[in-house]
Amino acid sequence: MPEGDTVWRTARSLHEVLAGQTLTTFDLRVPQHATADLAGSTVREVVARGKHILHRIDEPGGDAWTLHTHLKMDGSWHRYKRGSRWQRPAHTVRAVLDTAEWQTVGYLLGVVDLVRTADEDTVVGHLGPDLLGPDWDPRVAAANLARDPEREIGVALLDQRNLAGLGTIYRAELCFLRGVSPWRPVGEVDDLPGMVALARRIIGANRDRVERTFTGSLRRDRYWVYGREHEACRRCGTTIERGHLGPPTMERVAYRCPVCQP
Repeated sequence: MPEGDTVWRTARSLHEVLAGQTLTTFDLRVPQHATADLAGSTVREVVARGKHILHRIDEPGGDAWTLHTHLKMDGSWHRYKRGSRWQRPAHTVRAVLDTAEWQTVGYLLGVVDLVRTADEDTVVGHLGPDLLGPDWDPRVAAANLARDPEREIGVALLDQRNLAGLGTIYRAELCFLRGVSPWRPVGEVDDLPGMVALARRIIGANRDRVERTFTGSLRRDRYWVYGREHEACRRCGTTIERGHLGPPTMERVAYRCPVCQP
């Protein structure tokens, strides 16, 4: 699943071509919104909220709407100059928003909602502070994590109600950098504010990069532990372990060095 930095870049790319422009096509190819038509309306902005994308659109009559989408595992947004060939099959399209110069196409979007902008909280109001957003508040994020001291820190970090934007890659690398096993209970993590501060720093550093790095290298050795099961820890040489965290129906892969992250 794309993580907060990828979603932030996607929203920025869409904003660059849609903000301030009049829509010539507004086509949502999902049953619940198949008849919605905001052609003739103006896109005010496109922003990310954690892993969610919000198109804020103003109708000529004054009504304001928000197109809320989530990429989930397989979704993506592409932008094309008018007349360009789409890069993926038409049957995978879930949304098309066109202007006079650009086409923006959402493929295999996991969530497509259309709500009044005044009602945005119904779709994103549950999210905690956004690591890359203007609402970022490290004290609130740390307090949210601390609310359930028995919960594994790796599970708590992926709960978007605590802080919004982290996924399995950031969890793995963040826990390694802090020397904390993702299976450790939150109540046994010594410095939650320090962990939250580092999360903000590393996702901010990677925000403008297509290829993330956590080691400082831009070559293949960009990760400390993620995806490196059975390989040697770059710090101590111990074999990296892989396991799963989360409730039975929501398990996600996790990694750790058993020496560096006891």
